[in-house]
Amino acid sequence: MHLRDLTRYLQELSENNNRPWFIMNKPRYDILREEFLELVTQVIAEVGKFDPAVKFCNPKKAMFRINRDVRFAHDKSPYKTNFSAALAPNDMRRPTMAGGPTYYFQLNKEGMLHFGAGEYIPPPHRLRALRKHMVEDAAGFRKVLNNKALKARYGTIQNEGKLQRPPKGFDADHEHIEFIKLKSFFIWTEVKVELNKPELLLPQIAAGLKDSLPLVTWMRQAKTEEEEA
Repeated sequence: MHLRDLTRYLQELSENNNRPWFIMNKPRYDILREEFLELVTQVIAEVGKFDPAVKFCNPKKAMFRINRDVRFAHDKSPYKTNFSAALAPNDMRRPTMAGGPTYYFQLNKEGMLHFGAGEYIPPPHRLRALRKHMVEDAAGFRKVLNNKALKARYGTIQNEGKLQRPPKGFDADHEHIEFIKLKSFFIWTEVKVELNKPELLLPQIAAGLKDSLPLVTWMRQAKTEEEEA
């Protein structure tokens, strides 16, 4: 896709984040969105090579809308300044739906590519399942955390929201207690996009998401109480 055009558009949108400007520049947005749709389609195909569970994702359903949900936000700007998408089996990319890990990537107005995988603020039933899985498969989770490719690319699971004390029913001395206290389970990184070399973008995203596969696979093994019944 035309990366320089995308960043220029998003920069201008951030400076004119209002409906009149957006409507006036709708033709630009439509072209860029079609290009991003093609990128998402290609990413799905590449990720599907190492994770067949997402190979039949609908690219249109994987893409996030540019409109922001401002109902409970202090910032009432109506539009996001990034293009983003998330891939999950059966197109269940929203945590309030069935739950489960997703692959995620976005391009922003600064020309930064963000990508990662996991479950961001999962619903209670998934949160319980993941915490229980860490206890029951402590060795498997340790293996994921120590995976060389994952660790080199992402470091460790992001600490975005954490309980001060262990959840009820969990041993404070458990080896993974600091992860059990987390409210989200997501690995994340960002890189600067080479705007003049758009051909590098697809392999860069695919390689990055492939390194997250050990965590995604492990998380899918976490079963909710309903699934175990």
